[in-house]
Amino acid sequence: MKPWTVRELAPQPGRRAVITGATGGIGLETALALAGADFEVTVTGRNDDKGEIALRRIRDAHPRARVRYEHLDLASLASVKQFAERYAAQHDGLDVLINNAGVMTPPQRQTTADGFELQFGTNYLGHYALTARLLPQLRKGAAPRVVNVSSLAHKLLADIHFDDLQWQRGYKPWRAYAQSKLAMLSFALELQRRSDAGDWGLIGNGAHPGYARTDLIANGPGTDAWHTRLGVRLLQPWTSHSAADGAMPTVYAAAAPQARRGGYYGPSDMFEQKGPVGEARIGARALDEAVAARLWDVSAKLTGVSWPSTLIDTAAPARIAAGGADWNSERPA
Repeated sequence: MKPWTVRELAPQPGRRAVITGATGGIGLETALALAGADFEVTVTGRNDDKGEIALRRIRDAHPRARVRYEHLDLASLASVKQFAERYAAQHDGLDVLINNAGVMTPPQRQTTADGFELQFGTNYLGHYALTARLLPQLRKGAAPRVVNVSSLAHKLLADIHFDDLQWQRGYKPWRAYAQSKLAMLSFALELQRRSDAGDWGLIGNGAHPGYARTDLIANGPGTDAWHTRLGVRLLQPWTSHSAADGAMPTVYAAAAPQARRGGYYGPSDMFEQKGPVGEARIGARALDEAVAARLWDVSAKLTGVSWPSTLIDTAAPARIAAGGADWNSERPA
């Protein structure tokens, strides 16, 4: 693939994007890139103060940006439902959903508001439920896309532990994180298959940032963890890149015309840890269609969501062509 940068992203006025976890790191950099390409961007997060700071940063960079902040906590299915209902009440369609928010390797097992292991519940189940609840809006969009942000971890000691999805027996922080990111990529590929079979009209794809310098690691095991100190002091200067560079695979998957259905994108250098956007390697477990189908069904039961089959709004492409619409600023025991 020819090296691709955000400068090649043509303006796409009228296209609407929702980005989870966009008050910092990869999510904020993705929001900056899309706002610069004239997307109408909804930044979501669970910290409203950080949300306001993010809006100011985006507007400072792009004074004419059409951007807003909405509260959304992926660790709460009630919050997911409330956000989706608010969005549907305020908009007549959605063109891009970027499932980006995540937590990484808390040293002690924690749970979401619904009792799920925190990483599986936040990184994956919350996004699974959000996508299902926003599907009617996505199907009203023009060439709608769903981008799931995965990780290199999906290939490292990763598996879908159907016998203990919530890590109630012997919590292992890294393996729990890897499971959540494997689930995200498996979900992206299964979403594409189901979209094709059901004529939903979606492009479902995945991306990963490589080794990007963000607060995600520090907010997980903490800066006192020995492997964090080792990575920062010895590995980071040589194997990492900035959060802005780490966001490029997500931006490409979300907005580049070349991004394909069921694609997976990441950095192309240093074993996919840094560098320009390229085709990323998908681990064998993420390609297991039987596992993906089982995970889909289990996730529907856990989250209580359904997948409606509504008609695609044929008026959506006309909305985009006209320049857009008006912008109003298994369950644990």
